[in-house]
Amino acid sequence: MIRAATPADIPVIHALIRELAAYEKAADEARAAPEQLHEALFGPRPAVFAHLAVDDSTGETAGFALWFLTFSTWRGVHGIHLEDLYVRPAARGGGHGRALLTELARICVRRGYARLEWSVLDWNEPAIGFYQSLGARAQDEWRGYRLTDAALAALGSPDD
Repeated sequence: MIRAATPADIPVIHALIRELAAYEKAADEARAAPEQLHEALFGPRPAVFAHLAVDDSTGETAGFALWFLTFSTWRGVHGIHLEDLYVRPAARGGGHGRALLTELARICVRRGYARLEWSVLDWNEPAIGFYQSLGARAQDEWRGYRLTDAALAALGSPDD
């Protein structure tokens, strides 16, 4: 079963984020606090959305998708950027990842969004194979860039 997250899901979402960070060999980089997640997902102006995959037989959370809206200037409509998709190892192969992506694709189709996009680490061959099996294609001509920490602060500091 796929369902939209509720405020009561913040602890499990936080745990899943920590599990994903450990899987991606970056546990120290996952610094989001539960309070920050609550504000982003359920505050006065939610900017992020989440869906949970719940195992039908056990009722346990098997995985999650955390996403936000983008906008295509070329298409003139919104899209979805999937920030995180994670299925717990014991639940993999049970269709939860596909079900989460299917739900996001349905949101796109229903709302007239042009794109569903995400990034994947180049070493994550199981995920790459899974995405390709769904018809997703790598955007090799585009390179992602990111400013964080000191570089972000230096560029964003007010002029003195």
